[in-house]
Amino acid sequence: MSWLRNLSKCYFSTTKPLLKPTITDPFHRFPSLTLLSRFSTSTIPETGSTSPVRYAGLGPTKPNEKPRVVVLGTGWAGCRFMKGLDPQIYDIVCVSPRNHMVFTPLLASTCVGTLEFRSVAEPVARIQPAISNEPGSFFFLANCTGINADKHEVQCETVTEGTQTLDPWKFTISYDKLVIALGAQPTTFGIHGVHEHAIFLREVYHAQEIRRKLLLNLMMSEVPGIEEEEKKRLLHCVVVGGGPTGVEFSGELSDFIMRDVRQRYAHVKDYIHVTLIEANEILSSFDDRLRHYATNQLTKSGVRLVRGIVKDVEEKKIILNDGTEVPYGLLVWSTGVGPSPFIQSLDLPKSPGGRIGIDEWLRVPSVQDIFSIGDCSGFVESTGKPTLPALAQVAERQGKYLAILLNKVGKANGGRANSMNDMDLGNQFVYKHLGSMATVGSYKALVDLRQNKEAKGLSLAGFVSWFVWRSAYLTRVISWRNRFYVAINWATTFVFGRDISRI
Repeated sequence: MSWLRNLSKCYFSTTKPLLKPTITDPFHRFPSLTLLSRFSTSTIPETGSTSPVRYAGLGPTKPNEKPRVVVLGTGWAGCRFMKGLDPQIYDIVCVSPRNHMVFTPLLASTCVGTLEFRSVAEPVARIQPAISNEPGSFFFLANCTGINADKHEVQCETVTEGTQTLDPWKFTISYDKLVIALGAQPTTFGIHGVHEHAIFLREVYHAQEIRRKLLLNLMMSEVPGIEEEEKKRLLHCVVVGGGPTGVEFSGELSDFIMRDVRQRYAHVKDYIHVTLIEANEILSSFDDRLRHYATNQLTKSGVRLVRGIVKDVEEKKIILNDGTEVPYGLLVWSTGVGPSPFIQSLDLPKSPGGRIGIDEWLRVPSVQDIFSIGDCSGFVESTGKPTLPALAQVAERQGKYLAILLNKVGKANGGRANSMNDMDLGNQFVYKHLGSMATVGSYKALVDLRQNKEAKGLSLAGFVSWFVWRSAYLTRVISWRNRFYVAINWATTFVFGRDISRI
């Protein structure tokens, strides 16, 4: 039995120290919890106890941590900025009500089935993998509700619409550098009924709503007993706004009608029509020759062009300023963009037009460590520079420039809060317009490569322009995954036609 006694001594001598732990720090005992130590915590006041604990937000960065850049928005500007920002220098925190970027130039094609919706949506985690992989980088599905520039904090609230089991949760994030890239919202000019009855074309869910309503109207119009006037109304698609978005959607819609609706909805093919309403001239930023070409091409495709100003929008009709009533089954609103109420409410310098004011290096003057890019920003008057147009190429170029600038600042030990004083930032941001493109349907497009309306340059129209348009946008799609999707969708549509399933 001596061997048994020796074994017992050996067992208790090896296990005894485990009964008296000397390490009390939970984050040290469990390395997997180190990530959670970045969050500040607070107790729930209703219970009066310390059990349950919830995260109140991200506190200020510590000296042994990387400086934190908070990005508000996942549009062209914000995503291009995050793509270029070096995650070895900064922790990146993105706050946005959507977890993807929308490739807006091809959004109109998804409404009629030329492209699938996933082909124009790029997940943020693919654009900047650090927000999924790095321990100090995050993406939060939330809206920014306020900015405290003195404390270097942003207040946020989670997005939970459509979910009955979750309540919005408010939290704060401390930042070393803040980049505001919240974009803009569609302008309605205060016209009554637009928000209630019209559909915008800015997000993927807008395109999904347009597609569902268009196909529903087509199917409803074939139901026995529908009066002829009601059938005409259901199948009348009205587009308000003659800019590139409105013209491209009208062109895609006319293509859909000519190539697919007339074959698969033969009973109602003579009732469906498209009307494009514009207060002045369509595609006003393009060359005169290209505008005339677009007008003729759209008219040939069956699009009715109406010059007028919308005075009122009702459930089944719109009223123009001359009293003309235009019944509709589908109303798409595309009259440009302007600053959102949240942007206007911020206590920050403003540029003409109500955007956030920025200087030549895209900084917000008079506050520390805040930058603004994209459609929500504009040069302050003191710079002497005009406000740049709300275009994807402007936002993308600003995002790229600012990423390079902050990488340079971070390498020079200026990434921390209040550490950029008297730092040489180098070259100012300079925008050079690369041209404009728009498709008008029927394998025709416009390409205007002039820097402005008065400058000279190359301008093309027709099939060659359509090929250039498709080639250019295919190369601009963010990932090879989505480029493959787009190319396959185009090829499938060309061979088999558009999908007309209402899902």
